[in-house]
Amino acid sequence: MGGLMVGMFLAALDQSIVGTALPRITSELGGLDKLSWVVTAYLLTATSSTPLWGKLSDLYGRRLLFQAAITTFILGSLLSGLSQNIDQLIAFRAVQGLGGGGLMALALATIGDVVPPIERGRYQGYFAAVFGVSSVLGPVLGGWFADGPGWEWIFFINVPLGIAALVVTSAALKIPHVRREHTIDYLGAALVVSAVSSFLLYTAWAGPDLGWASGTGIALLAAGVVLTALFIVVELRAAEPILPMRLFRNSIFTVSNIFGFLIGVAMFGSMIFIPVYLQVVDGMSPTESGLAMVPMVLGIFTTSITSGRLMSRNGKYKRYPIAGALVVTAGLVMLSMLDNSSPYWFAGISMYVMGMGLGLTMQVLVVVVQNSVDRSDMGVATSSVTFFRQMGGSFGTALFGAILSSRLATHMTDVLAGNPAAVRAGGQGGNLDSVTNNVEAIKALPEPLHGLVTQAFSMSLHDTFIAAVPLTVVAVVVALFLKEIPLIGRQAPQAPAAGGASDDASSGVPASSVSSPTAV
Repeated sequence: MGGLMVGMFLAALDQSIVGTALPRITSELGGLDKLSWVVTAYLLTATSSTPLWGKLSDLYGRRLLFQAAITTFILGSLLSGLSQNIDQLIAFRAVQGLGGGGLMALALATIGDVVPPIERGRYQGYFAAVFGVSSVLGPVLGGWFADGPGWEWIFFINVPLGIAALVVTSAALKIPHVRREHTIDYLGAALVVSAVSSFLLYTAWAGPDLGWASGTGIALLAAGVVLTALFIVVELRAAEPILPMRLFRNSIFTVSNIFGFLIGVAMFGSMIFIPVYLQVVDGMSPTESGLAMVPMVLGIFTTSITSGRLMSRNGKYKRYPIAGALVVTAGLVMLSMLDNSSPYWFAGISMYVMGMGLGLTMQVLVVVVQNSVDRSDMGVATSSVTFFRQMGGSFGTALFGAILSSRLATHMTDVLAGNPAAVRAGGQGGNLDSVTNNVEAIKALPEPLHGLVTQAFSMSLHDTFIAAVPLTVVAVVVALFLKEIPLIGRQAPQAPAAGGASDDASSGVPASSVSSPTAV
């Protein structure tokens, strides 16, 4: 468990640790215009490779692939820290993301191998807590390393931790793997990577930078749709599909992944834009803003561990996604009420409520999906949960970023138009575009101009958080359609059937649980 948690910690940490250090990195390496690619490169390879890691682990064994993911992640981290220019860093971050996608998915899939569903809830709760801690600790460590030992240590710190995880899993992780004849779906793998890459490049790069209706953006969007359609056709005919389409006939699998996508939008969106409020509106440093998000970590801890234990005790799970989506909705509404005069205690309560909602939903879905599929599909089913959640996060980050930018331009114009004297007194000549892209420059603005700018930011963040509410309301409705079947108790591993999974598509109940004497 310790080795798996370290793997999960590393993968989740590197989704957030780089952000606060990017200004320092680009000032040393150059390439300010390529700043977003340092994040996009990691996200691109991590998301698109997730289904591949899951499927390959089903074929070759979980331990071997988990160790391969750790090794790839360590190599990418070491090379990233040694980068001499921004182009090298972008390339090596892509290597790091390739390993990170495997760490996240395979850690959860391995739990599915060693812990029965009836006991899995409390263990998944611990992993949800690890994910939450790393997501909030990332900005703190990123700012501290950039201000202290150097930005290179953002990547070098992964090397000893990764080696420790490699040693622990090599010594302690003993999972029986039943070998079977198989073929690798190379065409399906190429198509899923290409389709996901097209969509992510559209949302993370072409849309925000070139315009959502630009020629490049439309071409990427169209390519994503066409490649997705081709992927579905290929998977329906493949002998060993990367993502078996038959799994979508299982209503539990389908509903859970739709719900995960929607919650991913809200989760990543809140974690990205709460620090914007804390640093710009409240004037905190990157390190202080990371510490100020501790209430969110406490909220995730509280509900993820509690719900996991309750789920293990009574075998019921449907109530938690429904309650979680409702609480996330309440948290988003509270966050939207923050302005430049709000006390920190209210912001802290809002983050705690948000964290509670995320804790109720983050890892429950993994248990639900794992419980509904055959053991031979454990890896690909688990990786699908991570895949759809990260896809939601990718789309959510791009969507909310576009909303924030457009609304900020509108509110800034309205606020400053009514106070021309404050603009002249601030010496800005009416043009604040360059200032609003620099947190330190905003902090240096004199009053009353500083107050006007932070007011425009708080109004824009209000619009951003409110925009997420309809998605979480839809998530509540989706969760109502989630079927609840008994969580399976501990049983001996069985060899998979020649045809792969044998779950009952109509009921969502895996065949291995229908007549099991240990089913609860």
